[in-house]
Amino acid sequence: MDPWVWWLIAAVGLGIPLVVTAMPEFGMLAVGAAAGAVTAGLGGGTVAQFLVFAAVSVALVAVVRPLANRSRGQGPQHLSGIDALRGKSATVLERVDGGDGGRIKLAGEIWSARALDGDRVYEPGQQVDVVEIDGATAVVI
Repeated sequence: MDPWVWWLIAAVGLGIPLVVTAMPEFGMLAVGAAAGAVTAGLGGGTVAQFLVFAAVSVALVAVVRPLANRSRGQGPQHLSGIDALRGKSATVLERVDGGDGGRIKLAGEIWSARALDGDRVYEPGQQVDVVEIDGATAVVI
């Protein structure tokens, strides 16, 4: 059997763990094995085949892996739902306190609200900041 066939078998063999474990490093090694198959198909010697395999695999791991790790560490750029409301300013419509609470206008909608500090009272017209959303109630300071 020709050496390029063995390299293709190795590429497929390295591709299987990529699919099963979702570890991209196996895919990079599989591409290196495919490059070794191309080298063998073009008539390169055994040493050249292994050097191409090693060079392509190491280059992919050295370049692609840090890029993937960098993009994986980033969180979502756009917050949505209640996460987007935290830290927003709102206008008090009905007296807001730590007990029964009151009503605020937040992002164009009317929300029930309560004060984070039970001793604080916010009168209509005051601006407050949303600390968190607790169910359907905004907790404000």
